[in-house]
Order: sequence, then structure tokens, then C-alpha cells
Amino acid sequence: MDCDTVVHNGGCHCRNVRWRVCAPTSVVAWDCNCSDCFMRANTHFIVPAERFELLGESKQFLTTYTFGTHTAKHTFCKVCGITSFYFPRSNPDGVAVTFRCVDPGTLTHVEIKHFDGRNWESSYIQTGVASLSKMQNRPTEGPK
Repeated sequence: MDCDTVVHNGGCHCRNVRWRVCAPTSVVAWDCNCSDCFMRANTHFIVPAERFELLGESKQFLTTYTFGTHTAKHTFCKVCGITSFYFPRSNPDGVAVTFRCVDPGTLTHVEIKHFDGRNWESSYIQTGVASLSKMQNRPTEGPK
């Protein structure tokens, strides 16, 4: 995995789902209030899909939930139920990584920003979140 930042490892609670992701040590994570993220209390940062790698036999332990536009692919572990990452509607070419599922030791700072998922269209425009999954437009700090 070619990476100009650091490699973070992570996964679900039972460790059947494991992955690695290249991202800065300081990230911007998004606390979304859409019906799904709000109920799961999922706060996540966005990376380009090329910077995310599912490891080992993880795929066999994943299942996917969709709703609404069916653009977002909410993946979770079939064993423990944890969503350690998913493919967001805002960035279908990226991956939303649940920052609390990153193994300790590589994230040095997490800034939390609000994404108004209940008013998705206006929040999508106001936050500029779509650019965060683009390799050429990556900010030096922060995803989603």
C-alpha cells in the first residue's frame, strides 16, 4: 500500500474484520445525525478508496445494509455487529472509517465536525465533504 501518511490498522470488536488505511495522524471526523449514524453514534473520517485495504478473510464476516437512495453501503460484522467502516453516500468513491475502530497508537488528534445528515443535501454542499475522497484534493489534515 503506497501511502504518504501513516498506516492505521483497525477493525471490529471480535477482530474478524480487519483492515488498514493510509491517513494522517490528525484527522477530521464527522459526527452525522442521519437516522443510521445517529442511532449507531458513528463518527468517522473519509479516505479515498485506494487508501483502504480489507485484510485476510474479513470479507466473509461482512454484511451490508442500505436504505433511502441505497448509495451508502453500511457494512458491519456478522459476528459482533460493529460498523468499523462503510461506503458513504457523500463519497461513494471513498471509505468512511469509524475513528474509534482504529487500533490505539497511530491517531494523535481527532477533530469532530458536524454533518447534518437530516438535511443531507444542504450539508453536503456546505461542508465540501465530496472532495475528501479525491486523491488529488486531499487536505494535509482530516477526512470525511
